[in-house]
Amino acid sequence: MDLHLRESKIDGELAYEGGFLKVQRDRVALPDGKVTVREYIKHPGAVVILPLLDDGSVLLERQFRYPLERVFIEFPAGKIDPGEAPLDCAKRELLEETGYTASDWQFVCTIHNAIAYSDEHLDLFVARGLVAGERQLDDGEFLDTFTASVPQILEWVRTGAISDVKTVIGAFWLDKLTSGSWKPA
Repeated sequence: MDLHLRESKIDGELAYEGGFLKVQRDRVALPDGKVTVREYIKHPGAVVILPLLDDGSVLLERQFRYPLERVFIEFPAGKIDPGEAPLDCAKRELLEETGYTASDWQFVCTIHNAIAYSDEHLDLFVARGLVAGERQLDDGEFLDTFTASVPQILEWVRTGAISDVKTVIGAFWLDKLTSGSWKPA
């Protein structure tokens, strides 16, 4: 299926290797037989946690993001370490960034947030049964946590106060999950 749309790798090379990201440069054959170059970021994958407190409020973060030089409202999230299961990563990141642990975890979906230039994927999880504790921020990590209602989060999405794609998608999922109109597949 869709064979008339597929591109085929001819050869490739690592164009750049940083401490976290890698840039791959591949020569590919297009469906019409022409050859072109595709450059993309190789990413290990990440998780996003949708932390739902017992009172129905949601735990969020405010964090400065250097590439865009501003503070963003986001859900807790983090990079999957080599050999780490996504759920284990979600549990680790929730504790590290917020101090919370959760007794109930539910996989929601996988999203691909930058398909034109990255192989990154993000696995979204809802965390319930939250218990507050001591957060364990990574060295060099600075963020504030706060709570908001699902309607407030959706209003921030509508007005552009939330523009981070993982948080926008997570907000829509939380709205559907908490209303009972959607269930994860």
